[in-house]
Amino acid sequence: MSVTSRYREAWEGFWREAPDEQGAVFWDAEPILTAGAHLALFEPHLMDHGLPMVDLGCGNGTQTRFLADRFPQVIGADISAAALDHARHADPAGQATYRLLDAAEKDAAHTLHAELGDANVYLRGVLHQAAPEDRQPLVDSVAALVGERGRAFLVELSEAAKPLLLGLAQRPEGPPPKLAPVFRHGLTPGEVSDEALPVHLGAAGLTVLAHGELPLTTTEYRPDGTRIELPSTWYVAGPTF
Repeated sequence: MSVTSRYREAWEGFWREAPDEQGAVFWDAEPILTAGAHLALFEPHLMDHGLPMVDLGCGNGTQTRFLADRFPQVIGADISAAALDHARHADPAGQATYRLLDAAEKDAAHTLHAELGDANVYLRGVLHQAAPEDRQPLVDSVAALVGERGRAFLVELSEAAKPLLLGLAQRPEGPPPKLAPVFRHGLTPGEVSDEALPVHLGAAGLTVLAHGELPLTTTEYRPDGTRIELPSTWYVAGPTF
């Protein structure tokens, strides 16, 4: 069992408790502010728009459904069965398909690739929730799904996000309501250094095609009414030839 698999119960508990309404989860921001902003950066680098799109770590599928409006085949994959229950419930028309997947398990990614062929991959804020020893296997799985023709878009919290989140969690009045369940279920942000992601990509046989910084929008607000945004870094990567 991978280290990430040990988090399965924490994620199950979180998603079993989470409300169904879109926006009720801390990171479940409107797709036009999240996946929409990311696609504007990702699409110019796609080699083949017709490839399947895999939303890896899809959660309740809010971004997955947005992607499904724009690509012919979209698969939402997550380690949590409860998250996928939310995703399917919110997608009665079956715009996307959903798959239980531990992306740190090498065989799981290769099995999905054997089924789909090469794919484009969208990965938002997953690595910082993985144990350090699972991060390279996760990126290796991204490379396995991408194959020879796919592209990957990864967006990850910057180092500067961790003190911001911990500061919110340690406020005298307690953390914001939508952030509290994250910490209660032990899903605290891990520390992924700003230098680590390109190293992981290179080790997986992926070349960075573009990168930059973009705030990651949340659904929570400060007392002054401004929306909480977290510093993040994004990368577009493709296979190294």
